[in-house]
Amino acid sequence: MTKGLFISFEGIDGAGKSSHIEGLAQAFREQGRVVTLTREPGGTPLAEKLRALMLHDAMDPLTEALIAFAGRRDHLVQVIEPALARGEVVISDRFTDATFAYQGAGRGFDWDQLSILERMAQTGTGLHPDLKPDLAEIFMREPDMTLWFDLPAEVAAERLATARVPDRFESQPGAFFARVAQGYARRAEAAPQRFARIDANTSREAVWQQITLAVGHKGWLRFPEGDKA
Repeated sequence: MTKGLFISFEGIDGAGKSSHIEGLAQAFREQGRVVTLTREPGGTPLAEKLRALMLHDAMDPLTEALIAFAGRRDHLVQVIEPALARGEVVISDRFTDATFAYQGAGRGFDWDQLSILERMAQTGTGLHPDLKPDLAEIFMREPDMTLWFDLPAEVAAERLATARVPDRFESQPGAFFARVAQGYARRAEAAPQRFARIDANTSREAVWQQITLAVGHKGWLRFPEGDKA
């Protein structure tokens, strides 16, 4: 059976990651893989309800974090783990790194407490194919690869200025997004084997070339030479 793959897209609001998610999904489909596209906050009926609360209702950083991880747990149990067990490619628009970046770095919530919630929510939901079944209870699910769209906060702010009516995160000042970007950098530094940094302050074509190079390097996809950087 084909091994399931879990890929997350991360980056501050305005980084442009969402426009490339479908392109990567289609590349996998063209090579015979079944793809599950999902997002966070959200991904299940329950998590989508929690998303609406999180994006529009005022709350403190701890409440935000608890809601994020509650939705994530349901997302893992109901969508991500079953898809991976079927050998599918799961591509999620954001996952846990966003919580560390937004609630941790952006809101200033304690990083160690977020790590505790991370392990609580993401442990025991599934089993890595290289582990024995009796280790399922201690296996913490993380993406196999995280494509991090790195963009200066001031550039992201310019892009968001012409976007839709902002939610309570998108409407934050530039200093908030600068902290969020630093949070992503901290997560990437801690897990270099998982993160692939994408320079998002360039053309759409150049961004796509970076994505194909990163995914192709893993051996998960074969891209025509013209599609590679």
